[in-house]
Amino acid sequence: MSARLAASVLTCAELGREPLIALLTRYGLTLSWMPPGAEIPGSYWGESEAGLIGDQLFARDDTPVHSALHEACHYICMDAKRRAHLHTDAGGECIEENGVCYLQILLADALPGVGRARMCADMDAWGYSFRLGSARAWFEQDAEDVRAWLLESGLIDRDARPIWRVRQS
Repeated sequence: MSARLAASVLTCAELGREPLIALLTRYGLTLSWMPPGAEIPGSYWGESEAGLIGDQLFARDDTPVHSALHEACHYICMDAKRRAHLHTDAGGECIEENGVCYLQILLADALPGVGRARMCADMDAWGYSFRLGSARAWFEQDAEDVRAWLLESGLIDRDARPIWRVRQS
């Protein structure tokens, strides 16, 4: 990741803690803010990437918002059995990972000044890879199976709006 691209990605400090706390609380997640330069507990990728242990999402000022949402969506999308033992590696199958990506784009609309377009741009800048070449193209043109999975899992309604609860089975 080039410094120029990383600099263009929205960070948690730029967003502010309160909007993220408000969103996470709706799903039973707690935000634990780490001091600058501190290791982020539960971070699968290390460095500034968000971490996840149980119902706690760990972030710091330089954590990208897309990373915080991605890890939160892992918590939301996994079944209750895996959630009960969650520590760092969310695991899951391909359809669940795609559900995580799709849901993080939807949830971006709940964060002031973020929205779907910014989330997709940040995901592309960070290096997420989709077969249509961009997060937005995938989201708009190639994610019917993912929307169906999210609906069947009880995470979105028929209009693809989040319903603010975690997956149970």
